[in-house]
Amino acid sequence: MAEEIRMLACVDVDYRPDVTVAACVLFRAWTDAKEAGHWVDRGPIAAPYEPGQFYRRELPHLLRVLADVQEPLEAIVVDGYVWLGEDKPGLGAHLYEALCRSVPVIGVAKTPYVTTGSALPIVRGQSLRPLLITAIGMETATAAEHIRRMHGSSRMPTMLKFVDRLCRES
Repeated sequence: MAEEIRMLACVDVDYRPDVTVAACVLFRAWTDAKEAGHWVDRGPIAAPYEPGQFYRRELPHLLRVLADVQEPLEAIVVDGYVWLGEDKPGLGAHLYEALCRSVPVIGVAKTPYVTTGSALPIVRGQSLRPLLITAIGMETATAAEHIRRMHGSSRMPTMLKFVDRLCRES
């Protein structure tokens, strides 16, 4: 029996006055330079931002775009945090729970949050500013190594830049 191929996914959300756009980019290996496929969901206006409750704004849109993905997933990478501090769930932890703990979630944040004690900083490319990695469903050190290995010579991996651009341009 053939081994099931699991895909990796990067997801992001873009907010506009009249619509919220969520995107998902699939790829086969952490080092891939090209996507294997993508989905875009144009949904209703996002809920207002609440400090420390960012997931309430973004989670419904991520779940909608992920519902279109038919391939089994090995991991999902979110632009943001899995943990906002010790035992304080962020967007990634809420996504993991919403998916019934079936897919590990890795958070890649560009800016520090007040209490990001559990985040593991990594430096990519020539950047002096670290990316802050958090994870659930896998060890944070393993997640950080995956993000470090992702394609791209700059601070942000190619697939994260692509999903961000897909959101903004769709």
